[in-house]
Amino acid sequence: MAAFLLRGRFFKPRTDIKRAMTAVQSYCSSMALGRQRVNGVDLFYEQTGSGKHPLLLLPGALGCTRTDFGPQLKSLNKERFTVVGWDPRGYGKSRPPDRDFPPDFFERDAQDAVDLMKALGFDKFSLLGWSDGGITAMMAAAKNPDLISRMVVWGSNAFVSQQDLELYEAVRDVSRWSARMRQPMEEVYGAEVFAKTWKAWVDGIAQYAKRPEGSICMELLPLISCPTLIIHGEKDPMVPNFHPQYLLKHIKGSQLHLMPEGKHNLHLRYADEFNKLVEDFLED
Repeated sequence: MAAFLLRGRFFKPRTDIKRAMTAVQSYCSSMALGRQRVNGVDLFYEQTGSGKHPLLLLPGALGCTRTDFGPQLKSLNKERFTVVGWDPRGYGKSRPPDRDFPPDFFERDAQDAVDLMKALGFDKFSLLGWSDGGITAMMAAAKNPDLISRMVVWGSNAFVSQQDLELYEAVRDVSRWSARMRQPMEEVYGAEVFAKTWKAWVDGIAQYAKRPEGSICMELLPLISCPTLIIHGEKDPMVPNFHPQYLLKHIKGSQLHLMPEGKHNLHLRYADEFNKLVEDFLED
């Protein structure tokens, strides 16, 4: 079961990570890399394009620009968009500090994301959030309606159900993963740090189940006022269909696009289709 789950929310298949990293390497000469001091932490970011519409890419659990968004940084239209990828605090190249998961870690990431974009000189921008990054994006949009133009989220949830908890627990112990599955994240973090941080993430996300209705950000969804596109892969093994349906019902005016063959990593596996869908929505 764990091997099956690793191909979902919690881990990207090696071929897809290689695809993302190859895309990053192929455009590296045309992007700006840097670190920006934000809320006491040096946050790593990558920026490409010169368009009038700024976009921020928000990665998933333990994810970073290197592993999560190569095809988007490479191929989203650079004349129409200025695309920024970042590594949240404690992830990827935004270390130190070591990553921790206090009760407000999503809220902290949301504040960091908004403050990073402000520090880079963007006073209004759109958000593209995958998995945990989608949760972060929804919080940022709810709390900063004047700053967020549009939002795209996929593989995300507003609450933790009992079914979700069981999935998290099934992948807690990375020593039970195959070496092939562990390798990409171990290349980023090292084996010891990866294992430690992953267990901490499982505990961090599980703590939301103790809240009323398992809420992560349920109460914030009605506050989101920007046009929102929810994308869901119908073969996503880690995000049951009730999660995107809940978002659709509670984010006013939102749209849901289903990808029949999509799994959790649909933006990597079907990058061309995903990028066109996103560009069309952002320019609508």
